[in-house]
Amino acid sequence: MFRKIQNEITVDELKKINKKHTLIIDVRKPEEFEEVHIPNAINVPKKELIKNPELHITDKAYIICQSGSRSKKTVRRLQGKYDVVNVKGGTNAYGRNFGLIRTQKLVTEKSKK
Repeated sequence: MFRKIQNEITVDELKKINKKHTLIIDVRKPEEFEEVHIPNAINVPKKELIKNPELHITDKAYIICQSGSRSKKTVRRLQGKYDVVNVKGGTNAYGRNFGLIRTQKLVTEKSKK
């Protein structure tokens, strides 16, 4: 049986508190994060965060992913030991309401072939 998520916020609530000192951890794969992410987020893939949370969580942490599924699972694993909050809807919901940081990929002659 799954443990209920104790702490969740919406992307609207996250937007209001998203400052440079806010710890926002995006648990998607590095290539997903590089493509698009919310401002001030850092990337720590889910497996790494669950394996070594003490290396990454130093304060209250807001956990986000693309849709909210991976972040919810991560928060379930870490709640009780760490002050973690799931961001409902993930970057999909954040992107619908606010701006995302997009990384343009360089196109080389070799990659065009």
